[in-house]
Amino acid sequence: MARLLKVDAAIAAFDAGGVVAIPTDTVYGFAAEVSHPAAVAKLFALKDRLATVPVPVLVDSVDQVAYLGVEWNEYASRLGRAFWPGAITIIVPVPHDLAVLVGSQSDTVGFRIPDDDLIRRLIAVLGPLAVSSANRHGELACRSAYEVLEQFRDRPELAGVIDGGERSGDVSTVVDLTTNQWRVLREGSITAADIARVLA
Repeated sequence: MARLLKVDAAIAAFDAGGVVAIPTDTVYGFAAEVSHPAAVAKLFALKDRLATVPVPVLVDSVDQVAYLGVEWNEYASRLGRAFWPGAITIIVPVPHDLAVLVGSQSDTVGFRIPDDDLIRRLIAVLGPLAVSSANRHGELACRSAYEVLEQFRDRPELAGVIDGGERSGDVSTVVDLTTNQWRVLREGSITAADIARVLA
């Protein structure tokens, strides 16, 4: 049965191949170490999400993106410098194995550095995390640890929850940089106009 976890216990659960619910700068998310493929598979099962619907990867620096064998292009660098840490997910081409791991059918993955000190410290210790909002696929995301436990306490895939208080519920802006023409796939608090000013 899932329970509230202190940071040290959460790190141990991650390293053991578990899925832990974490507070991001937007909503609570289910997280698994990218280095544990079985844990990422549990994340999909927990959300009742098809393994062909990709999840983004949270990192604490562009160096972690490069460590995964990803080429970070000029547009991505500009957006990262302007908006990270923050609520923007940047989709770029990635190696095939990484894409398959997180459910992408097109050899692309979205990356984000969250604007939350605790989570960035976790990622610095654990490495990149595959993260998806804490909810059943297609439903509203949980905004508190209490909501996560209320809905998922009895799911065996969930090792526990880090309580970071209430989250805003805002969504990240998602930008696709995989072609010559950038596209905003979802607009959040960072607008298309904000992005256009940076990439102009």
